[in-house]
Amino acid sequence: MKINSKYFPTLLFVTLALGILLGGWLNFPGQNQFFAKNNSKNKLNKLIDFINNEYVDSVNTDSIVSHTVDAILAELDPHSIYLPPSEQTQIAESMRGDFVGIGVNFYMYKDSLAIIKTIENGPSEKAGIKSGDRILYADKTKLFGRKLPTDTLFSKLKGEEGSEIEVTVYRKSARKNIKIKIKRGVIPIKSVDAAALLNPTTGYIKINRFAETTYDEFKTGLTKLKQEGAKSLVIDLRNNGGGYMEQAIAIADEFLKDKQLIVFTKNKKGTIEKTFATKAGSFETGDLFVLIDENSASASEILAGAIQDNDRGTIVGRRSFGKGLVQREMDFDDGSAVRLTIARYYTPTGRSIQKSYSKGNEEYFKESDSRFTNGELFNKDSIKTPKTLKYKTPKGKIVYGGGGIVPDIFIPLETDQEKGHTAYLLQSGILGQFVFEQLDRDRDAFKGLSFEQFRAKMEKTDLYFDAFQKFIFTSGMDMNIDKNKSLVKRFLAAEFARQLFSESKFYEIILQDDAMVNSIIKK
Repeated sequence: MKINSKYFPTLLFVTLALGILLGGWLNFPGQNQFFAKNNSKNKLNKLIDFINNEYVDSVNTDSIVSHTVDAILAELDPHSIYLPPSEQTQIAESMRGDFVGIGVNFYMYKDSLAIIKTIENGPSEKAGIKSGDRILYADKTKLFGRKLPTDTLFSKLKGEEGSEIEVTVYRKSARKNIKIKIKRGVIPIKSVDAAALLNPTTGYIKINRFAETTYDEFKTGLTKLKQEGAKSLVIDLRNNGGGYMEQAIAIADEFLKDKQLIVFTKNKKGTIEKTFATKAGSFETGDLFVLIDENSASASEILAGAIQDNDRGTIVGRRSFGKGLVQREMDFDDGSAVRLTIARYYTPTGRSIQKSYSKGNEEYFKESDSRFTNGELFNKDSIKTPKTLKYKTPKGKIVYGGGGIVPDIFIPLETDQEKGHTAYLLQSGILGQFVFEQLDRDRDAFKGLSFEQFRAKMEKTDLYFDAFQKFIFTSGMDMNIDKNKSLVKRFLAAEFARQLFSESKFYEIILQDDAMVNSIIKK
């Protein structure tokens, strides 16, 4: 089997103005400003002034400073990073949990900004924008045929709340251009994708990151599930790269009894700060399961570690990423920022789950990829944890430090590696691109269908399965998916549901034959 990574186009399935993949691995106590005042210029300041004033050619000293800061931070740890102004602004919006824009999910198809779907009750939906529309102009600015970078597109569509923008769209179904005025509004960026019942007594909550609004979103979902009859709960932290640790702590507090330790940190001076649960927990009894995988990091690991070390619930899945460092943010006047590691965090039993970065940043991030090739994602016996870093929970369960949270119940990526390769393909951007193009060709094929009618249609037909196989081959990938037909059809139906209906409908389908979920439901 041959897979060429260059043929994995990334679907920009984002709410307008998010525009980036969140997260590396953010895990800092908050957005703290920390400025050190020094009246005497240091060597770097003097050098930059010298270049500005005396260097024979014109140079961009801002770029020099950025490269210098990057080089300095590269000598520290993988999570001490510099964020240029544009990236910092986008991350800040995402972590805040909302932004001001027109409210669309879009995809850059060929040379045009194509609408996947509008945000429900958002400005674009109210103004009459439809799925499949191409935005050609934002006011008088041409957006098509220019290969504009994503941040430029966002800047043209964002603005002040209540401000108006006139967009010119090409509507394929009508075969004409239409001018539409849209009043910009506040658009939520949800961090809880789904809160639904898996069966009459088991609730499920999917958290994609830990932003400022995550605890409130989680609490709303938990309250709803309890009202619907949930007696046990599944929290899905798979592919959750982290975020604000306070949000993870607040969620852990809902499950732990008063004065149980949630997490503690230790800084350079050896100062230890402990955080304990309060009396406010609303789900301190009832079965609890936390799903993790190799992409669950930082704040996700704080939550999973607190649950595991207090014997409160069962961790299900595969070994988590392994980030146990805490960052503080220093903001600069130009809108850029530095996130500097200021402490390590430890789970309640006292273990650090930070994996080694002694071989450099490149090797550090490659470690996650190596789990695929060394078999760890398929076989629990392939997990390598330092046997010397052994800890005991209050009930005597053995847990390990030094490289992520090892689950109580291991669930392989798939039972065989060929199926695992197919699963990885299905979670890449290529599936979203394929579905968009199919809908763009014949959106009327789903017109007027209820969700149940849609599901019945997808189960009966092999049309899209066959078309996807051809799409894979024409994209340059030598991969036959016939042996994993049921898996592929499930993912196809789920992605169609996401683009036609909602994120929650995506999970309603994708979880039906999910190995981790099934391991819980069958208990």
